[in-house]
Amino acid sequence: MNSREALIALVIKYKGKWDDVMNAVSLREHPEDEFIAKAQNLKCKTVTLLDAEYPQTLRSVVKPPFVLFYYGDLSIICDYYKNVSVVGSRDCSEYGTRMTTEIAGDLAEKGYVIVSGMAIGIDSIAHTAAIDRGGKTVAILGCGIDYCYPKRNLSLYETIKEKHLLISEYPGNDEPSPENFPIRNRIIAGLSKTLVVTEAKYNSGSLTTALLALNGNADVMCVPYPAGQKSECNRLISNGAILIESADDVIKEMSDY
Repeated sequence: MNSREALIALVIKYKGKWDDVMNAVSLREHPEDEFIAKAQNLKCKTVTLLDAEYPQTLRSVVKPPFVLFYYGDLSIICDYYKNVSVVGSRDCSEYGTRMTTEIAGDLAEKGYVIVSGMAIGIDSIAHTAAIDRGGKTVAILGCGIDYCYPKRNLSLYETIKEKHLLISEYPGNDEPSPENFPIRNRIIAGLSKTLVVTEAKYNSGSLTTALLALNGNADVMCVPYPAGQKSECNRLISNGAILIESADDVIKEMSDY
């Protein structure tokens, strides 16, 4: 057993929990045979921190994932400057739906890769828009790579798995825990130089992702909302996020990269 297999086995044993894996690595723990066997018989592909193919930008995030379990073509995310992370509310409005569909779809059609979290609402809309316009999309899961959550997204899950790129730091069929999703957001933020927030309520998970992006020196861009609406987008814009109204606005801002 080599170091790579041992690392994957430890991640499987500790269900992707970063602190537990870090502790095991620090103590030079030897994984039990059952977890070694699971590591050797995975259905999905893997890339580890020990591999040259590991996304370089994720090496600098807080607690970089030890292992990424994935289905699809990892090279889809090889160009950091062509990836655009799109996030927003689960309970989205007609306006948020329309703006997400237009912006994500137009970006995908022009060759940009849409990265999101496959949650209901804005995430799913962004993925679907990219697929419908013939582009590429990447879904970062907050559960095991072989577990579809939410269940209503099974068709989307299968499409991304087969034709795009599906990633998780959690192995197998592990069900999601509430704490997984804010942790997952560091990967969404870390894979892209640009983060687009098309709709967000106050104190939402989208804010967490935006702050992670800012801390990673990414550009945060937001769709504006009418005065009087309690929009996290407007609050982010007032604090320095870039106001955008179309994919062309996003591309214009990205032209300096």
